[in-house]
Amino acid sequence: MRLSLRRFDAGFADLFTASAAHLVTGASLLAEALGEGVDLDDVRARMGAAEHLADETRHEIVRRATQTFVTPFDREDVYRLASALDDAMDVMTAVVDLIGLYDAPALPPELSEQVELLQRCAELTHAAMPAVTTPRSLREYWIEVNRLENAGDQNHRRCLAALLSGRFNTLEMMKLKDIAGSLENAIDRFEVVADVIETIAVKEG
Repeated sequence: MRLSLRRFDAGFADLFTASAAHLVTGASLLAEALGEGVDLDDVRARMGAAEHLADETRHEIVRRATQTFVTPFDREDVYRLASALDDAMDVMTAVVDLIGLYDAPALPPELSEQVELLQRCAELTHAAMPAVTTPRSLREYWIEVNRLENAGDQNHRRCLAALLSGRFNTLEMMKLKDIAGSLENAIDRFEVVADVIETIAVKEG
């Protein structure tokens, strides 16, 4: 049995969990933005506030990693994971902005399905973070997020087919295609988080 001699600040797991909690909030606000009759200016303002909190959490992770003698895993991986989590929040914020700026027309159901996948990725990521300092225990997490990302790719193709079906005029199609692409990118960002954790697990193993 391999014994670890690491001694590190247990607050890292709390900070990564807090970072992932912002993603749950962001995914929820994104789902809200797709609802009918919603005040998009209000949703965008709340999303901006949530993104600001996420940025503060990332800065705190970086600060602690810089000042801590021994980190739970390689310092560069701490930075990579913090950035990957923040990137997911940034992309979701961009989607909410697009929905508001474009005054998007009625959305095809495939887009709502993408948001459901996104919310599931956020929930799984949040649930995984308390155990992030023992990354080898998170194998089921990264496998499931990869599965959800594959499902998102398939759903994105169905969404593109729907957009090209003639149900939308050219301008509507272009707006919705941009939103759909950003949603797919958001799901991809969660796969990046899972891949970072898997890489850390391999290195730590």
